[in-house]
Amino acid sequence: MKFIHTADWQLGKPFAGIGDPDKRALVSRERIEAVRRIGEAATRENASFVLVSGDLFDSLTPDRATVSAACGAIGSIPVPVLVIPGNHDHGGPGSIWTQRFFQAERDALAANLTVLLEERPYELPGAVVFPCPLLHRNAVADPLSWLRDPLAFSGSGDERVRIIMAHGSTQEFGSSDDDDRLAGIVSSHIDLTRLPDAAFDYLALGDWHGTKQVGPKAWYSGTPEQDRFSRGEENVPGNILLVEVGRGGVPKVEVLPTSRLGWAAEEFTFGADGDVGLLSTRLDALFGREPGRFLLELTLEGSLGIEASVQLERMLESLDARLLRLKLRNRVQTAPGPAEIEALAGNGADPLTARVAGRLVQMVEDGGDDAEPAALALRDLYGLFLGEGAR
Repeated sequence: MKFIHTADWQLGKPFAGIGDPDKRALVSRERIEAVRRIGEAATRENASFVLVSGDLFDSLTPDRATVSAACGAIGSIPVPVLVIPGNHDHGGPGSIWTQRFFQAERDALAANLTVLLEERPYELPGAVVFPCPLLHRNAVADPLSWLRDPLAFSGSGDERVRIIMAHGSTQEFGSSDDDDRLAGIVSSHIDLTRLPDAAFDYLALGDWHGTKQVGPKAWYSGTPEQDRFSRGEENVPGNILLVEVGRGGVPKVEVLPTSRLGWAAEEFTFGADGDVGLLSTRLDALFGREPGRFLLELTLEGSLGIEASVQLERMLESLDARLLRLKLRNRVQTAPGPAEIEALAGNGADPLTARVAGRLVQMVEDGGDDAEPAALALRDLYGLFLGEGAR
C-alpha cells in the first residue's frame, strides 16, 4: 500500500516579518499551491490516500478566504484526505473544525476530506488509521497514550496496515519557533519508547517542520512549503513523504520535494573593498533569474571604505526590492581610506563640506559612541558629493 504523509501546512500564517503586503500575500498563496502539488504527487505516485498529521491551519480562526481556498485545494486531490488537529488548530471548544462555515465549505468543495476528532480507529480499504488528535492547544498528556491500552489494536485484522497519526515533539527536540513562544503555543510530548514496534506499521508525525526519521517506523514529514529560515543542517523542510508499507513490514519512505519558495541564509565577512563584487556574484549564483521567489537572511561582518559602503548600500536596496524578504543583520563598519578622507576633508572647492568631513573623520578616529554614526554620515556625504554611482 502507498500513501502520502504530510503535515504542518499552517494555512493562513500571517508572515508578519514580510513588510510588503503583496509579497506577504504571495508567500501565503504559495502554501495553498503546495496543497495542489500534493494532489499531483498523489496522482503521479498512485497513492491510495493522504494523511495530514496536524496543523492544517495556522490558528483556530483562519479567515473565510483561507478556509475556502484550503477546501478548494484539498478537493482537487483525487484521493481521500485524512486530517488530525494539531496544537495550532486543535479540536477543542471553538475550533475551526466545528464551525458552520468550515463544514459548509468542506461539504461543497472537499468531499474527500475527513477530520478525525476522536481517539478511535478509522478504517480504509486495506488499512486502519489510529488518530491521536490534539484537543487542546497545550496538551500535557502524550497523545499516543490511548494506544497503550492492550485493546486499542484489537479488531484491526491481521492483514490490514496499521498507521498512527500524531502531532507533537519527541524526546529529542521540539519545533516551536519565536512566533509560537510569543503566542504561548507549546508542543505535546510524544514518548516513542512506550509503543511496541510490532503493534503498528507506520507512525505519521507532525509538528517538526523539517523532514526527519525518528524511529524505524516513525517519521516527521515536515512542512510541504518552507515557512521559516532553517536552523541547522538537520532541519530540512519543503517535502512530503511517499510511504509504501505492508502489515508487519518495514516502511519504504521516499522524500518528495514540494517547496517552490527559497529561504536562504548567508553569512559574509568583508576583508577588502573589492569583496562587495564577490558578495554580489555569490548572491546572483544563489538566486539565478528568480530573486522574486527567495527570502534571504543575510548577516554581514567586516569593514569597508566609504565608496564600497555606498556600493553595498545600493546593492542592499536592490535586494530588498527584488526579494520576497531581506532579513538583514548588517554589522559592517565604515572605515574611510586615506584617499577618501583627503577627497572630502581636503576639498578646497567646497570648504563647508571639507570642514564637516574633517570633524566626522575626527569623531571616527576618536572612537566611542559617536564613531559609528559619524562613519555612516561620512558615507552619506561621500555618496552625495563624490560618489558617481550614487548620483
